[in-house]
Amino acid sequence: MTVAELRPTGTASADLPVIAARGVTKTFGDGRVVALEGADFDVRPGEFISLVGPSGCGKSTLLRIVAGLLGSSAGSLSVHGEKVTGPRHDVAMMFQKPTLLAWRTAIENVLLPTEIAGRVTDKDRRRAMDLLELTGLKDFAFSFPSQLSGGMQQRVALARLLQTGADILLLDEPFGALDEFTREHLNVELMRIVGEVGATTLFVTHNIGEAIFLADRVFVMTPRPGRLAKIVDVPFARPRSPELQLTPDFNQLVAEVRTTLGAVA
Repeated sequence: MTVAELRPTGTASADLPVIAARGVTKTFGDGRVVALEGADFDVRPGEFISLVGPSGCGKSTLLRIVAGLLGSSAGSLSVHGEKVTGPRHDVAMMFQKPTLLAWRTAIENVLLPTEIAGRVTDKDRRRAMDLLELTGLKDFAFSFPSQLSGGMQQRVALARLLQTGADILLLDEPFGALDEFTREHLNVELMRIVGEVGATTLFVTHNIGEAIFLADRVFVMTPRPGRLAKIVDVPFARPRSPELQLTPDFNQLVAEVRTTLGAVA
């Protein structure tokens, strides 16, 4: 199976935003707690967006609204020009913990979305194996989660995410629990994999350097009620290497994001 065959099966058009938010607001507790307020943005096909901000500023809430797991209290959010009213087949989400089933091998975990959809064909199995190869785990396809490191488990979870065929990937601090060395390595791998499959990606992190290294644009959010304080363009060409983070231009962007966060704290 070629990389082209591993690409998402969504319906992105270069002429339209993949995700469009207009005044998206989310309240809880009969309106007493405003988690997210007035979010306005567009996301282009194949774009990688990082979201940064203090804890409780609505980053994860926004991802759940895009995923259709939560409804907005006001405003509108559309995916591929359609208002989001519930979970969609073209949007998939990955969390901080890999949540693999301990009694299933790596490839069986990757195949889980296909099984839930009610079919597993030889093509599905080949795709799952190819995705494990893409994530560097082909030799561990028949290993159980207990036999894999934390970073390897997250790679299995990423392969499972890609197995859905969704063209919009939502990642909620997927590497937050990993050590710094593993995290840096997986950031490079994530950037390579997402670039190869051409998915549109929203990535939540508390790490400013990580956000800039991965993204085409960084959405900087205020403390609750979460508002979009600033959108920072990241001009660096791809592919990127970790050494980029040592350059003055990179650190200037880090300072810009950090100053914005300090101003809205």
